[in-house]
Amino acid sequence: MTKRPYLAMALLALSVPALAHGNERGEAKAMISGKPVVIDYGRPVLAGRDMLGKAEVGTPWRMGKDAATTITTGADLSLGGATVPKGTYVLTATKVAEDSWQLNVVTNDAEKKKVADLPLTTSKLPASVETFTIDLKGEKDKGELTLSWGTTALKGSFTGK
Repeated sequence: MTKRPYLAMALLALSVPALAHGNERGEAKAMISGKPVVIDYGRPVLAGRDMLGKAEVGTPWRMGKDAATTITTGADLSLGGATVPKGTYVLTATKVAEDSWQLNVVTNDAEKKKVADLPLTTSKLPASVETFTIDLKGEKDKGELTLSWGTTALKGSFTGK
């Protein structure tokens, strides 16, 4: 019996994680008002850079890599005083001042119309987070979103209906 099929399978098994690393996606999920809310995003790595520090005031950041960050919600959400009806939207974040950010919710179409802006609080993390991470927590009708990268955490709260 030849060893070639085993060698080919071993090489394939080793190459798949390497290929996947170049296009890593993350998913944050929570139940808000009894309905699923899911954020799909790219997970870039810092690699010695300070990407949030380099962000320009007033310029939206797509919060990830390769493809837009999206939120799909089965519940109507209230963010920053605006209602976001159930559906799928694109999320970006905008640095509005040197230490101030907001989450932007826009339509998931060619027009990219603004639906809501959610002010985010900025805090320093005790240890650096190398890979961009979005955490989503839900409890009954309340939700909390946290963006973590480097030594910065950006948090915002919202409600569901």
